[in-house]
Amino acid sequence: MPDKPTTAAGYRREHVELVRATCLYVATKLGDLSDDVVVIGGLVPSLLIAQDELPVGAEPHVGTMDLDIGLTLAVLDEGRYRTLTERLRRAGFRTDVNEQGNPTRQRWKIENAEKVTIDFLIQPSLPDDFGGKLRDIEQDFAAVIAPGLHLAFQDRTKVTLSGRTIKGERATRAIWICGPAAYIVLKALAFNLRGENKDAYDLFYVLRNYGESVTDIVERLQPLRADPAATEAIGILRRDFTSHDGLGPMRVAEFLAGAPDDAIQADVAGFVEIFLRNL
Repeated sequence: MPDKPTTAAGYRREHVELVRATCLYVATKLGDLSDDVVVIGGLVPSLLIAQDELPVGAEPHVGTMDLDIGLTLAVLDEGRYRTLTERLRRAGFRTDVNEQGNPTRQRWKIENAEKVTIDFLIQPSLPDDFGGKLRDIEQDFAAVIAPGLHLAFQDRTKVTLSGRTIKGERATRAIWICGPAAYIVLKALAFNLRGENKDAYDLFYVLRNYGESVTDIVERLQPLRADPAATEAIGILRRDFTSHDGLGPMRVAEFLAGAPDDAIQADVAGFVEIFLRNL
């Protein structure tokens, strides 16, 4: 799979709609497994924040190139992953391949007008687990270890998707998505792991646009504060996002404008400062 775009200009609305349609299609196949999964990643902001009711001056979220799905550990412990993979195979999903043509067991795809992929993630549970490592589940099915993922099951929101699936079917389904507080934690941890412009942008977008103010996210984060993943994420925000020329503000500016931008950088640092002060 090609590298993700490093700027907003590389994201196209048509592809975002394909990812949303894929999410709806997957939701129609989950049924009794719906409580075992949560949507995380780049699709969340547009589902968490009504794109037709944005604050003054806010732009619609640029979207995403793929669908990220977090799995509970219970899926492994109770063997329900077999039901999940069986349904996905029957629905037309198969493992993707990388640029060298080798299977990527943690990423599955379905072919339509364009390729849409699903990445599976799971929280650490073994002593040698670390972020980015693969957990083999079946011969052709794996999940990426994602520190902090368990918080997405503690702070999550159920949303209703309506429209056409990637197969052209008209459908309406409810699905769990990562809540705003857990999303900030996961994106901070992801930024620390890989330093991507898009992670910094996604984090800032939710912090700036969710609810009436950042205090709405603060309230949802308070019950998670004692968790080590939340503590680490707060430290990352303080280190990388509070200076005008810090990594976070600079990379949000690079993503949105393709270059340093004083106004964007000030906006990012200012919102993160307010968020941390309210904590």
